[in-house]
Amino acid sequence: MLLKRRILLLLSMVGVLALLAGCTQINQPITAESEGFWNTYIVYPLSQLITYVARMTNNNFGLAIIIVTILIRLLILPLMIKQMKSTKAMQAIQPEMQKLREKYSSKDQKTQQKLQQETMALMQKHGVNPLAGCFPIIIQMPILIGFYHAIMRTREIAEHSFLWFDLGERDPYFILPILAGVFTFIQQKLMMAGNAQQNPQMAMMLWLMPIMIVVFAINFPAALSLYWVVGNLFMIAQTFLIKGPDMRTAKQEAAAEGKKSGGKKK
Repeated sequence: MLLKRRILLLLSMVGVLALLAGCTQINQPITAESEGFWNTYIVYPLSQLITYVARMTNNNFGLAIIIVTILIRLLILPLMIKQMKSTKAMQAIQPEMQKLREKYSSKDQKTQQKLQQETMALMQKHGVNPLAGCFPIIIQMPILIGFYHAIMRTREIAEHSFLWFDLGERDPYFILPILAGVFTFIQQKLMMAGNAQQNPQMAMMLWLMPIMIVVFAINFPAALSLYWVVGNLFMIAQTFLIKGPDMRTAKQEAAAEGKKSGGKKK
C-alpha cells in the first residue's frame, strides 16, 4: 500500500512536470524573449549557464555540458544523500514489515486497517517517513527536466561538435547511447544493492530503464546522450561513496555467514 502511494505520488508529479514542460515546444529555441515561468526561471537560466561555461572553454559546448552536468549533480547531492538514507531506513525495517504482512494476511477491510495502523506505528517507532524518499526526487525533477530543455533548445549547441560527434545530431556510432544504457544499469544495480530479488517490480525496472534510455539516446541529439552518460557516471561514483561502507559490510557479513555454513556441514 505504501509503495503504491509513493508510485502514485511520483507519477502525479511527473504528469504535472510533463504538462508544464509541454506548455513549451521542445523544438522552439530558448531566448530572453521566451515567455512563461518554466522558460524564464528554469530553462533560460540553465541555457545561459551552459553558454557562459562554453565561452570560458573556448566555445567548447561539449565540455560545457559536462561541467554544468557535474555542477548540477553537486547542487542536488544533499537531496540524493537524503533520499538514500530514507531508502536505507525503509530497507532496515522490511523484515518487521514482512512479519506484519504475514500476521495480518487476511484481505478483509478490518484486518487491512489493522495492518496499516501497525505499519505506521512501526515506522513512527523507527522514525521512518515513507514519503521522505519521494520529496528529494520531486525537487530534482524541475532542475533535470529544465536542463534537458536547455540542451535541446539552445541553438548554439547544435552548431558545435565534440570528440567524434556533432552535438545537434545523433551519435553516428551509437557509442553514447550504449554507454548511457550500461551506466544506467550499473547505477540502478548499485542503488538496489540486492533488493531486486525481493521485489519483482524493482527487478523489472533494473532492465527496463536502461533499455528505454538506449532507445531515447539513439533518437535524440548526441548532446543529450552526453548529458545522460556524464550524469550516470557521477551517480555511480556518488553511490560508491555513500553506500560503499554498507556494501563492504554486507559482503563481509555474507562471507562470514558462508564460512559458518561451511563449518557446520563439515
